[in-house]
Amino acid sequence: MKRKKEDRVEGFDWYGNVILPIIVFASRIGDVSLGTMRIILTARGRRNIAPLLGFLEVLIWIVVVSKLIAHARTPSAFLGYAAGFALGNFVGIYIEEWFAIGYVIVRVILREGEKLFEALKEAGFGVTMFDGEGTRGPVKLVFTVVHRRDLSRVTSIIRKISPYSFFSVEDVRSTHAGVFPQDTQRSKGSPKRG
Repeated sequence: MKRKKEDRVEGFDWYGNVILPIIVFASRIGDVSLGTMRIILTARGRRNIAPLLGFLEVLIWIVVVSKLIAHARTPSAFLGYAAGFALGNFVGIYIEEWFAIGYVIVRVILREGEKLFEALKEAGFGVTMFDGEGTRGPVKLVFTVVHRRDLSRVTSIIRKISPYSFFSVEDVRSTHAGVFPQDTQRSKGSPKRG
């Protein structure tokens, strides 16, 4: 009886059942994360880094698929492949959000916009306000283009000053000139780079 249990343990394919699925899983997280970031950055107009990410993504994919075809004999390797793909999408989006690359435009529609306009201006953000006509009468429209990393600061100001105002946030593909918090700080103390 003891001998049969030992045979089963010795006959267990550790590489095919455990090690290979873990390698495939981790590799798929890596290449799918790179692919997700590449697509997002390309859509945001950051095309300069996309070829490098694409190269790394395909290199990892080719290595993983070759290992999988050569050695996979168990469902666990294929499950590792699928699970790595699924988690890789999530990780890629999370990494891209963490880097907060690019700009967004925040559009705010509210009854009285002067306080919000002044608060955003005081915080160093470039801001534009103009009159509009809404379903329920006259409104103010306040627009600001900000670095994505500053978005939470801007939405915090909006919620504090005008908690019931409508606002939307959209990605901006490119910008030219403008006023951003670092620009206002630079103009107060040090010379602006040309």
